[in-house]
Amino acid sequence: MDEKTRQRRLGLSQVNDTQLTRESWKIFQIMAEFVEGFERLAQIKPSVSIFGSARTPGDHPYFKLAEDIARELSDAGFSVVSGGGPGIMEAANKGAFAGRSPSIGLNIMLPHEQSGNPYQDIGLNFRHFFSRKVMFVKYASAYVVLPGGFGTLDELAEILTLVQTGKTRRIPIILVHRPFWEGLIDWFRTTLVDENTISPEDLDLFKVLDEPREVVDAIFAHYEKRGFEPSPKEQEILLEL
Repeated sequence: MDEKTRQRRLGLSQVNDTQLTRESWKIFQIMAEFVEGFERLAQIKPSVSIFGSARTPGDHPYFKLAEDIARELSDAGFSVVSGGGPGIMEAANKGAFAGRSPSIGLNIMLPHEQSGNPYQDIGLNFRHFFSRKVMFVKYASAYVVLPGGFGTLDELAEILTLVQTGKTRRIPIILVHRPFWEGLIDWFRTTLVDENTISPEDLDLFKVLDEPREVVDAIFAHYEKRGFEPSPKEQEILLEL
């Protein structure tokens, strides 16, 4: 096979120099997102990442629940990190903004749904989901997941996978409002465990709670004997995240 045929088979001849240059320079945009995130968030400790639907209206009970949880966390000394947008994200930032600790929004640029809410002491803007997701995990002392859609499930699956595989430290993962989650958990138990795609002990990676005070108490209980700072071993794991 001659070189021209090989390049044509691999699609190399279809990539022009301008496209290659744009792809290469994209690396620096991605690096800038990581650097800014590391610099802005490294000192915001301890923090809790809160997730939920962008579509939840302000008069919905889930909105009030998220706001109350965030206020309890903020007054207990936790910075609260959300996706920075509307719905549950806005409720989380609103509750934290009214409390004692910083309210942080990690905004993502989307063609619809996402616009930054006004309740942010610190707001970062991301073009790339993957760099934003690293920021949610890297400095979080806990994950609190309220009812949501695909994006919320994506974040939940991400943290469960990272903890399950040892790619990040063990932190509290709390699903809020049992009636919303019980169908998914039953499926985990009766399908994923039965099909041997997860282990029975993987169901212990998360808790399901309903009340704001329960969420705060569960997080404190997890850290009661060890403190919030990662151990030296955990710090090494987080460096490779």
